[in-house]
Amino acid sequence: MNSASTINSGDTAWVLLSAGLVMLMTPALAFFYGGMVSRKNILAILMKCFACLSIILLLWVIYGYSLAFAPGNSFIGGLQWAGLKGVGFAPYPDYGPTIPHTAFVIFQAMFAVITPAVIIGSLVERIKFSAFLFFMVLWFSFVYLPICHMVWGAGGWFRNMGLLDFAGGTVVEINCGVAGLISALFLGRRLGLVRPTLHNIPFVVLGGGLLWFGWLGFNAGSALAANGVAANAFLTTNVSAAAAALSWAAIEWLTTGKPTIFGTISGVIAGLVAITPACGFVEPLTAIFIGLVAGAISFYAVGIVKQKFGYDDSLDAFGVHGVGGFWGMIATGLFATTAVNPAGANGLLLGNAAQFKVQILAACVTVVYCAAVTSLICFVVDYLIGMRVRPEDEIMGLDLTQHHERAYTILD
Repeated sequence: MNSASTINSGDTAWVLLSAGLVMLMTPALAFFYGGMVSRKNILAILMKCFACLSIILLLWVIYGYSLAFAPGNSFIGGLQWAGLKGVGFAPYPDYGPTIPHTAFVIFQAMFAVITPAVIIGSLVERIKFSAFLFFMVLWFSFVYLPICHMVWGAGGWFRNMGLLDFAGGTVVEINCGVAGLISALFLGRRLGLVRPTLHNIPFVVLGGGLLWFGWLGFNAGSALAANGVAANAFLTTNVSAAAAALSWAAIEWLTTGKPTIFGTISGVIAGLVAITPACGFVEPLTAIFIGLVAGAISFYAVGIVKQKFGYDDSLDAFGVHGVGGFWGMIATGLFATTAVNPAGANGLLLGNAAQFKVQILAACVTVVYCAAVTSLICFVVDYLIGMRVRPEDEIMGLDLTQHHERAYTILD
C-alpha cells in the first residue's frame, strides 16, 4: 500500500489534535475529582490519574492495542500487533482509511487511559495505591480490552451485529460506571461519612470545563476524518452538554430552592456522557432532548437513588457515567438516522426495531460482563494484597499515608 497516495493530511491533523484533546481529559478529571474530596486526599486523586496516564499508555503499546484491535475472534484480538509490530504509517482500512495506522493507535490509547481513570471516582479516600494499580492493570486487561474489541475491533461480536456506538457508550461509559459501582460496593462506605467532602469547587468547575473541551476531541475525533460527521458530532456534543446543564440546574432549583454551580457542571458531564454513543448518528435537536433527559435521570440517580440505597459511589461514576451511558445507548437505538451518517443505521423511530434490539443487547451484555469480571478482580486484589487502607490511615488521609506529601500547609 502506498501511504503517500491514501493519507489525507487534514484528516490526520484532526485525529492527532483530537488525541491531544482526549489526553487532556485525564488531567482535567484529576482536578474535577480532586476538588470533590477532602484536602487530605487531593494528591492521591492526582497521583492515580497520572498513574493511569503513564501505565496504560505503556500497556497499550506492549499488548493492549493488539488485543483490542488486531484480527482475532469475536471476543478478543490476537497478539500479532504486540509491541506495535507490523503497525506502521500506512492506513489500515478498518480503522481510518485516510490516516496513518499509528494515528489511530494513539487516539484510541487515550480512550483506554481515561476509562479506568473514571473509576477512581468510586474508590476515593479509602483504597491503597498499590491495590489501585493492581486493580487498574487487571481491569484494563480483562474488562476494557475485550469490550473494546467486541464493539470496535474488526471481527468483534457487536461490530459484526451492526452496533452503533460512535465514541464509547459501552466501551467507556457503561463500562467504567458499572465497574465503579461494583468496586464501591466491595470497598464499603468511607469512615465517618456524614457531610460532603468537597473542598474546592473552583477546581471541580475548572476540571469539568476542561473535560467539556477535551470531549470535543473524544466525540468528534471518533469520525476519524475532518468531515461532516465530525462537524455533526462536535455540534451535538455541545448542545447535549448545554441542555443537560440546564436540566440538572432547573431540577435542583425546583427541589432545593437554589441552583448550584456544582450541580450545573455535573449536568454538563451527564450530557457529554449520554451523547457519546449517539453524537455521530443523531441530529442537533435530538441531541438537545438526549441532554435534557440525561441531566434529569443522572440527578435522580445521584440525588435520590444513591441516598436511598446508601452505597458510597463517592464521586458518582455510576450515577453519571453508568446511568448516562445506558441512556445514550438507548437513545442511539431510538433516534439514529442515516440522514446524518450514511454509514450508520436508522433507529426504532424510523422503523428499524432490529437496531434498537442490538443497542439494548450490547448495553446489557456490557453491564453483566463488567459486573462479573470486576467483582472477580476485586476479590483477587483484596485476597492478594488487600484493597482498603487501615482505618487510621483513612482518617489521616491518603496524601500523607500513601504518598508522604500534602497539598496544603494547613489541613481541616
